[in-house]
Parts: sequence; C-alpha cells; structure tokens
Amino acid sequence: MFFVENLFLLSPTVMENPGYCSGSFDGLHHPSDDDDDDDEMVDIAGATLDFSTTDDVPPLSSGETSCSRAGMNGGGPKKLVDLLEDPLPGVGTYEDFNTIDWVREKSKDRDRHREVPDTKTCFFLFCVLLLALNAPSSPPGALAGGIDIAAHWLTDLKGGVCLIGFWFNHEHCCWTSNETTFQERDRCPQWQSWAELIVGNSEGAFAYIVNYLMYIFWALLFAFLAVILVRAFAPYACGSGIPEIKTILSGFIIRGYLGKWTLITKTITLVLAVSSGLSLGKEGPLVHVACCCANILCHLFTKYRKNEAKRREVLSAAAAVGVSVAFGAPIGGVLFSLEEVSYYFPLKTLWRSFFAALVAAFTLRSINPFGNSRLVLFYVEFHAPWHLIELAPFILLGIFGGLWGALFIRANIAWCRRRKTTRLGHYPVIEVLVVAALTALIAYPNSYTRMSGSELISELFNDCSLLDSSQLCGYKQPVNVSETGVGNSLADRPAGEGLYTALWQLALALIFKMLITVITFGMKVPSGLFIPSMAVGAIAGRLLGVGMEQLAYYNHDWLIFRGWCSPGADCITPGLYAMVGAAACLGGVTRMTVSLVVIMFELTGGLEYIVPLMAATMTSKWVADAFGREGIYEAHIRLNGYPFLEAKEEFEHSSLAVDVMRPRRGDPALAVLTQDSMTVEEVETVVDSTHYSGFPVVVSQESQRLVGFVLRRDLLISIDNARKRQDGVVSTSQVVFTEHAPTQPPEAPPPLRLRGIMDLSPFTVTDHTPMDITVDIFRKLGLRQCLVTHNGRLLGIITKKDILKHMAQIANRDPDSILFN
Repeated sequence: MFFVENLFLLSPTVMENPGYCSGSFDGLHHPSDDDDDDDEMVDIAGATLDFSTTDDVPPLSSGETSCSRAGMNGGGPKKLVDLLEDPLPGVGTYEDFNTIDWVREKSKDRDRHREVPDTKTCFFLFCVLLLALNAPSSPPGALAGGIDIAAHWLTDLKGGVCLIGFWFNHEHCCWTSNETTFQERDRCPQWQSWAELIVGNSEGAFAYIVNYLMYIFWALLFAFLAVILVRAFAPYACGSGIPEIKTILSGFIIRGYLGKWTLITKTITLVLAVSSGLSLGKEGPLVHVACCCANILCHLFTKYRKNEAKRREVLSAAAAVGVSVAFGAPIGGVLFSLEEVSYYFPLKTLWRSFFAALVAAFTLRSINPFGNSRLVLFYVEFHAPWHLIELAPFILLGIFGGLWGALFIRANIAWCRRRKTTRLGHYPVIEVLVVAALTALIAYPNSYTRMSGSELISELFNDCSLLDSSQLCGYKQPVNVSETGVGNSLADRPAGEGLYTALWQLALALIFKMLITVITFGMKVPSGLFIPSMAVGAIAGRLLGVGMEQLAYYNHDWLIFRGWCSPGADCITPGLYAMVGAAACLGGVTRMTVSLVVIMFELTGGLEYIVPLMAATMTSKWVADAFGREGIYEAHIRLNGYPFLEAKEEFEHSSLAVDVMRPRRGDPALAVLTQDSMTVEEVETVVDSTHYSGFPVVVSQESQRLVGFVLRRDLLISIDNARKRQDGVVSTSQVVFTEHAPTQPPEAPPPLRLRGIMDLSPFTVTDHTPMDITVDIFRKLGLRQCLVTHNGRLLGIITKKDILKHMAQIANRDPDSILFN
C-alpha cells in the first residue's frame, strides 16, 4: 500500500494556505504493518503508475521552499516565530492521494473575501472570475472540433485516400466533384480505395481482400500508437476519466491526473483510438480533456491555485463544458455535471457552468466540425407525431435498456476485475492489439459495424424520405402517388429485399456490439461509453420500429391501430424508436435521468418527443436498479477502490458512532498530544512512532478533555521551520498549543508556540450518535474525520475511510478494497 493507512485523518484549520511544500519530511509516511515496501505502485483506472517520479502539474503555489529537516545551526538572524501571525509555507496544504478539507477551504475563501477593500476591487475580481471560469471553455471547444475533424479523416483513411489532398476525408474530397451521381454520392474519381491504388481495380474478390487487409492494418496501427503513447507519456490518459473526475470533485487529490501531459496525450490518443474502429466513443474522455484545460488554467489565478474547493467549482463547470462540446448540448452538459459528476454544486456554479457551456458551444459551432452548419451531433427531423399506443413499445425499449445496462455493468466489472487480478493486466499492448484485430476482422464484412459509431447512430436515427438511398429505406416503391405521404415523408410501405438485408445485418451488429463493448471499455486507451451504449439501443430500437411499422401496415384494421393509422398514412417512425432505444440503453448503463433526456432532445432537435424519452429512461432506470443501484461509473469507482462516499446511496443500518470509531476494544489507546506538557522530542517521538495523519490535542493525558486537532504535515513543517528561524529551539523545548505559554524556569529554552496550526473547532459527535446521521454529516459537510466524545472527554475518531469500510462490511464486500489496497 503506497500511502498511510489513515489517509483521511486530517482536519480543518482556520489559517491561510500560503503554498505547497515540494520537499519531503521524515515521518510524513510511517510504514504500517499493512504497507508493501517493495511495491510503490498504484493501479488507477487500470493504469499502473510509479509515483516516485515527479508530477506533471504545477504545485499549489509558485513559491518554493525547502522542507527538509534541519538542525538548529543555520545562517542568518533568527526571530521568535508566532505561527498565528506568520503562516509558514506548506502549512495547510495536501499531499498526493489525500482528501481536501471542504470546511477549511470555504473558511479560507471567506477570509479572502473579507480582505477585498472596495467595490472597484470586487468588480475587478468578478471580471477575473469570469475569465477564469470561461477561459477553460474555449480550449475544449477548439480541441473537440479538432478531434472530430481528425477522427473523421483517419476513419476514412482506413478505406482509401483523396488524390487531390490526402488531408481531405471522403465527404470533403467529393464535395467539388462534378461526376458524382445521386445514387452513388459516395463515389467520385478524386477518392480512391486502397484496392484501386494498389491493384488498379475496385471490383472483384482480390480487390475486396486488399481493402479488407488495409482496413485491418490501419486499425492495428492506430490502436498500437494509442496504447504506446498512453503507456509512455501519460498512463492517466487511459479509460473514460469520468470515475476519476467524480472522485476528484468529491475532494480527493490525484496529482497529475489533470496535468498538461495527460491533456496532450489524451487528445492525441483519443483521435487514434476512435479511428481504430474499437467499440468506444470520445464523449466521456472529452469531459476529462475539458477538466484538464480548466485545471491548468486555474494555476494562472491565485484564487483557484490556492483553494482546492474553489478549483473544484471550476472543474464542475469544465465537466459541463465537456458534455457541451461532445454532443453540442450546453443545457444537457450543465445538468450532467449537476446530476452525475459534481459532489458540491452551489447555485452560483450553476449559472457559471451554463455560461461556460455556452462559450464552448459557440466555439464548437464556429469551427463547424460536422460540416452541416449545425451544433448538434445527430440532427433529426421526424414528420409524424407519436401516438399514445406507442408508449407500450417505448416502455419495452426501456426494459431492454435496463436489462442491457445491468448485464453490461456486471460483465464489464467481472472482465476488468479479471484484468486486474490475472496476468492479462500485465500485457496492455497485446490486449489492445488483439481486441483491435478481432474488432476489425469481424466488423469489416458488415457495413453497419464497419462505419464509426457516430455514423451508425446517425443512420439509425434517420427518417426515410423520397430521396434516401440507404438500405434501411429499402421499401417497395408505392404503386400510385397517393401513397407517398405528406411533404418529403413516405407513407408506411411493405419492406423490400434491401430492408430485409439491412435488418439481418443490424441483428448481427447488435450481438457484436453487445459483446465487444464489454471487453473494450476499460482497456489502456481513451474509451468513452456514451456512443457504444447508444449504438446498442439505437439498433434495438430501429429493429423494433421497423417491426411495428410492418405490423401497422399489414394490420391497420386492428383495434390498436384503428382511428389513427389509416392506409396510406405515415403512422410509425422507426427512427424515433432508435432514438428512444439509444436513450434507454445509455440510461441503463449510467443511470442518468433528467440530464439524459435533455441531452437527447438537444442532440436530435426532437423537442416533441420528450415524453417517450422520459418514459423509456425512467423504465430503464427502474429495471436496472432492480439488479443493482450502481451505474457503470460508480461500479468502476468501487472496483478501483477510490474513497468516494456516494450521495445517492442510503445508509439503513442501525449502528452507532461507538461501533465504528477507532480505537476498538483491545486496540492501543488513541495517540494524542497535550496542550502544554510535551517537548519537541516527545512530539517527534509520537509522530515518528505512528502512521496517523493527524492528532487530537487534549488538556492532559489524565483528563482527555478535547482542545483541538492538528495535522501531522503541519506539525512537521512547523517544527522544521522553527528550528531554522527561531533561536533556542531544541529537543527539550516545550510545545505549547495554548494562547499563553506557561511559566518556565529562566534557564529553560524558549517554547515553541503551535496554536496557529491547531484547529480549535474540530467536528465532534457523541458516542451514541446514530451512524446514519454521522454519514449525512460526512456527505454534506465534506468531512474527513470526526472526533467521538463522551461528556466532553475524547473517546476515539471516525475517518472517511472508517465509514467506507463499515458500509462495505454491511454490503458484504471486502472492506480492505478501499484506497487502492
């Protein structure tokens, strides 16, 4: 285990956080019995990382200080230091894999507001705030546009190349061609397949084999480059990133996860991974990319660089920006951040997130990556309204989405656990190449699996018109004009051979997508889950929609169709069923509700179809919750052992605080410090002989009356600095946590006053406080520890880790799985 057992044994302090100490201290990590001294590696989202290397993010403060333990012999004049008046660099900061103290960070922000002198300064800071919040929104918009364009080009490159410019994708290459026919709009002399370039012929079995082999070659090349770049430059760039973002927004610190190298690597490898044809999407990783941009730009402003809680408000806005640029859905992005990602989301962050999402969407729209002058990814325009009787198949799609979501989560978690616990996880490059080869080998013969996920969903959402030449619109032609429907729409018609062929291909594509996505999500490449889940649901929905359409066509005299589906009318819209199925499957996997419905109607422009989307989404959530209340992101958080206290999970056990606190019966007494009866040597002995991250301060060992709480890190920094800056501080100097030092003999060395680093108001509960109330206190206040007292006497301590272990025991899970064990 890389870090100490009591990682969360930290407390609020009321003093300013002047900077981050980049040095190391003796005693900051004391190996416990459970520590693995030979293995300094931690597995995060499947990326095994060595934390002996330096971080790639700037420190919390630009000021640098040496924090190595020094003796009392130092150069330069020394003065008496009162830490209450003169805060020390590094005091109040956090180490890697630590949880921030929300209460202290909010207190620091209030102190900063009190120092604002006048209205002009307030207006200036407000302008800086807007700049800080919305500067991160333009880079994600530009990056998202570039990722879309590059991924489209590389995806088309697997099928051929443009002769007038290799940088053009297939669609752009044929735009200027005058030799393109309507029936073969994708064919033009300027674009040639690899078979035409290599063998000079595009027809025949040999040409098909050449194109097949080139498709597999490019897929393997892109997948290999993606996994190699991730492994070499930024192991944090793998996976979706949303589970880690949720954990970070809850207060946990993972240095380097939002750094510049992660941003650069994830942006490049995301393009390569999507272009390789793997069953993954770019929408989830774009949330990670947006948060990286926000975190890097936060270091330009002292307000956010020195306050972890304020920085997380910006990261919440950045998560909204990520979804906004991924789907072109700014309102849905804000709701996604509020419902799914953010742990602390004050009202002011709501409108700031909305403004940031607006700027990002405007930036994306100005780039026009889709080439259709539209912001949304899948614009649809259905011509027929939905009818009340169709709620039954919509609910059926919701049931399918819930069952698929529950099945996918269990299968994917089982596969990822097998990857972590067997030799499979030791060969990430081979795993990616094998899955990429298998995907390309099976996908190429089927046109619906060969195309990218976004193109497939767009094809399935499409409503057939008179001008469509897609196989999904392969109906038998109407005999007379009266059957052509209204406007550009077509009346319900009997299915033709082209449609039957498309349905068989879609059925095979559904089975393939359901299986391959299970083993793809969680590999060592950037991988999102939105598009694969939507593709599964869209295929199922289209199949059901065509079935309903043919049922209505041949049986419009049935009672359920009588009165609203007459012969020659456009009764059923299969594209609508595809849209509802996509929402149902995505909801079953992620358990999103409100934000998902808003994203879907923003994504498609189908405002009229909110009720079917709501019905399918709620049904999907209810069915999936019957098999387990965890969504895919919560399941991966638990799999990786992240210290995340889920706000949606209810605590129903009847235990008390005394049942969870430490020390337990038979354990050694709790290590404490006294307020004025210990020397520097005694304090250092207590610190060096324990692995705790903080210590309660009591009046005396006999009374155990609680005075406050002091952090291990702050204590070591203060003692080290006092040895260098204060004359006469030796091992026999008395450590004083009181406001006035006690009277000492004249020959005694000067005392070391440390009242300034002590939290004078630590949170306490009594020993008979119900644990459901204690858990709510931890969730709503963001606590890391709470002291347990009885009639004012200190009994023990409850940390966030203790609560997580207790909840794991109640759920019959391994409690030692918390915190990367």
